[in-house]
Amino acid sequence: MLKIFEARQVSSLGAATEWINSPSLDPRDLRSQVVLIDFWTFTCINWLRQLPYLRAWSRWYERDGLVVIGVHTPEFAFEHDTDRVRRAVATRAIEYPVAVDNDYLIWTAFANHYWPALYFIDADGVTRDFHYGEGRYEQSERVIQKLLGINREPAPIDARGIEAPAAWHDLRSNETYLGYERGERFSSDRRATPHERQVYEVPDRLRSDHWALNGEWTFNSEYVELARAQGAIHYRFDARDAHLVLARRATEPVPFRVLLDGEAPGPSHGEDIDEDGNGILDEGRLYQLVRQCSPVRKRVLEITFFRPGVEAYAFSFG
Repeated sequence: MLKIFEARQVSSLGAATEWINSPSLDPRDLRSQVVLIDFWTFTCINWLRQLPYLRAWSRWYERDGLVVIGVHTPEFAFEHDTDRVRRAVATRAIEYPVAVDNDYLIWTAFANHYWPALYFIDADGVTRDFHYGEGRYEQSERVIQKLLGINREPAPIDARGIEAPAAWHDLRSNETYLGYERGERFSSDRRATPHERQVYEVPDRLRSDHWALNGEWTFNSEYVELARAQGAIHYRFDARDAHLVLARRATEPVPFRVLLDGEAPGPSHGEDIDEDGNGILDEGRLYQLVRQCSPVRKRVLEITFFRPGVEAYAFSFG
């Protein structure tokens, strides 16, 4: 029974909507190969921090018979756009094959529930190990070497910028979704009403790990949408890094500004803003707004958008 299930897993690759970096692959193409399946979605900070290891393993063990396959299964509706997936693949220097899983058929065949998720498949097509989320990198690489029948020094890892490991000892804020289906810890002056434009205000003081809106916004299932320019989101967080998944309905890029405790972030600016806090929302993706200099402490992040048509999906931290 286990072998039947595992055969269905590998065969499900044929259900990919599209392939990037490769023609369509099926079990015959992968016969006698060790395969590492990586489920990802391009706005996921956990996957971004795992990615340097996947790139390194793919290059380090390719001649030994390892095939890394990224399966892009979208979390948010705008991630179904294959052109956006292609841009993410190019931006992140991903050279291994990527299966676009817009219909969730590969995800379902693996009974997967997480981004990122790794499945280690031996040369007979049997899943020998799996891991959900970040971490466990040394053990995962030992699994790869064992399946390949080799023993050598580990692959060199180059993790920079947004892909750098989280500051786990300083990370006390949780991933927070903003749409009404999964939203929590919302602290503006009035309750969120789905699909209704309302004017919100920020309370005098935000509780830790809570957020609020200022200006005219509409709550949708996955995101909050800015209806009028100069709207802002405030979040009281406790972490080195702060990120926000953003997209836009606006026909032109949307300028925005980030403040920390009411001031320009200076050297604590993230990858996607400058020291004065200025940034541009140009496409749907994850934006790094803050990377605090030491010492890391609780801060209030304020992001103001200067045009309407902004969609804000989720905060994540590192």
